[in-house]
Amino acid sequence: MPEVSRFFGIVIRMYVEAGGAHHTPHFHAYYQEHVGIYGIEPIERLAGSLPVRQERLVLAWAELHREDLLRNWQVLQRGRPAGKIEPLK
Repeated sequence: MPEVSRFFGIVIRMYVEAGGAHHTPHFHAYYQEHVGIYGIEPIERLAGSLPVRQERLVLAWAELHREDLLRNWQVLQRGRPAGKIEPLK
């Protein structure tokens, strides 16, 4: 699963499921043993969980980079690799 960003120990990944496209644009956030799946429109947690502080960071980052996330989603749906997105600083 391609990594698109990394900040404060959080890794953000996006991918297309083999055998068919996903219907909802989303990304996966990993922090230690925690995994959260977040929708892009609207930005919200769809599944899983992260600790509160890390989830707030992920949601803030996603709001700042919504257009980049959507662009990556569209690129992935066409079978091309996702680009890197600026991390939180």
